[in-house]
Formats: sequence, structure tokens, C-alpha cells
Amino acid sequence: MDFLYEYGMFLAKTVTLVLAVVAILVAITATAIKQKHKKGELEITDLSAEFEEVEQDITHQLLSKEELKKKEKADKKLAKEKAKAEKNAAKDEDAKQEPRLFVVDFNGSLDAREVKGLREEITAILSVANKEDEVFVRLESGGGMVHGYGLASSQLDRIRQNDIPLTVSVDKVAASGGYMMACVANKIISAPFAILGSIGVIAQVPNFNKLLKKHDVEFEQLTAGEFKRTLTMFGENTEKGREKFVEELEETHELFKDFVTEHRPSLDVAKVATGEHWFGTKAKELGLVDEIQTSDDYLQAASKERKVVAIKFETRKGFAEKLTKAASLSIENVIGKLWQNNRIFPG
Repeated sequence: MDFLYEYGMFLAKTVTLVLAVVAILVAITATAIKQKHKKGELEITDLSAEFEEVEQDITHQLLSKEELKKKEKADKKLAKEKAKAEKNAAKDEDAKQEPRLFVVDFNGSLDAREVKGLREEITAILSVANKEDEVFVRLESGGGMVHGYGLASSQLDRIRQNDIPLTVSVDKVAASGGYMMACVANKIISAPFAILGSIGVIAQVPNFNKLLKKHDVEFEQLTAGEFKRTLTMFGENTEKGREKFVEELEETHELFKDFVTEHRPSLDVAKVATGEHWFGTKAKELGLVDEIQTSDDYLQAASKERKVVAIKFETRKGFAEKLTKAASLSIENVIGKLWQNNRIFPG
């Protein structure tokens, strides 16, 4: 009897544990299905409040007790006056709203996949922004695929089309497709040693045809249309195919130059569209940028005059997506290092 009792208790515990695990799995699955329909969410950060908080913290450490009391008294008076002004402004329908500066970050990859988040951020900003406001884009990209950066540039152009001032800041690099995005702005600011330019087009295609022939491996490629495929990795490339490929590169380069000219008409495109890149100070001399200044200085100064708000669209990613992104970033880091090693940097 004791055996049956103990066995029954063991069975009951096992069934309870299994049911609990099943219940947890069902809950997780239901949550995943529910979240699957949500592509992401906007994160809004009050940068003005952060700047003010840092200033207050440092001030409290530097002032004496007497000075601190005087400052706190003055701050309370100022806060009271500000609250009163805001209350009166709320009653007055014709009162002007405090101008705002919307901050967006774009750290571009080779395929500019970040444009998915950029379009959501810009759509959100355009739903509330007016001509008194400003959009500030902290841009970092060495360029990449034409169609990806073409779409990213078009997203920034939506801001211009709505007559909202657009400023692009380059602290590190805005080259090739990155500069294609930057040139859309009303104003471009750059750090002194940021890299800008590279207004050109490049394509590299390895060819393994000789290696295949050496090992008696045949490769067949069937196409309909004379130039459906100009250059191939495994077949034998023809001079006619190469000429056509270069022709397509030249056409793309002309489109790039026309785009830059349209948005920065005062720029001598013939002089800068050679594929070269320049550091910020030289880029200013050439007209590629308007001011030498870091994004930090610009935002800190702006926070004294207007409300500064950062807008970030965060997409929800599954495990497979996170794994793919991690692998992609690793490859891009390797490519980035190779790219840097072929550039001149201060020693």
C-alpha cells in the first residue's frame, strides 16, 4: 500500500509539472503571436531634460551651500514663471508653441536596412512637426548599395518637401551613399576629422573561370536578353560585357552627381565627384559641408533655445534575426577595417 501511495504521489507531481510547463509554453507562444503583428515601437527621449539634469548635478557639486541656496531660490522662481507662462499659453489658442528639435540617428550598413526604422521615425515626426521646428540627423555611413541609400535619401527628402528645416551632422563618416543622404539637408555640419565625399561608384566581381577550367569543371549560364548578365563570377567574361558593365557604372555615377547638384547647387560637382574623400576642414573649403562642429556642441546649444527630443524606432527581432544581424555586423566590421587600412589616417 505504501508503494502505491508513493507511486500515486510521484505520478501526481509529474503530471502537475508537465501541465505547468505546457501552460508556460502556451503563454509564451500566445505572446509571441500577439507581438508578431507589432513591427516595433517608438522610443522618445527628452534630451533637453538630460542636459539640464547633468548641468544641475555638476552645479550642485561646485557651488557652496550659500550659493546653492541662492540658486535653488532663483530656480524655483524661474520654474514658477515658466509654469505660469505655459498655463497662459495653453489658454491662448493663438500662442506660439515652443519650437522643437527632433533628433534621429542613422548608422548605415552596406544594404542600408536601417531605412526601415528611418521611415517610421520620419513619419512620426511629420505627423506633429511644423515649420518652426527642426529635424537633426546624426549620420554615420561609409555607403553601400545604391537602391538602399537612394531610398534612405528619399526619406530625408520628405522632411524638405514639408518645408521643415533639416540639419545633418557627421561626426565620423558620410561617404558615397552616406553623402548622398547628407546632401539632402538644408545644412551639413561636420567634425574636423570626419570623412566626407567619395562621390563615385564602385563594383568588384571575382572571377573563378580559370580555376574551374584547371579542374575540368564546366559552368553554364543561360540568359534571355543580350545584357541580362554582363559579368559573371564563374563564366568567361567578354570585353563587350565589361564595356556594358562600365557603361552602367557611369550612368549610376551621373545620376549620383545630378542628385548632389540638385540639392547643393553651389557645389562644384565636377571638382568633388572624383570618388575622392576629404576630412571635415577640407570638405568645408570645397563646399561639401557648411560648418565645422560636432553634434554634441550643436545639440547642447540648441537645448537652451528649444525642446530637444530624440526619436528612435525599435523593431522587435526574433532569435534568428538577432543571430543573422550579429553575423552581418561581424562581416561589416571586417570589411570596415579593411577599408580603413587602405585610407590615410593621422599617426
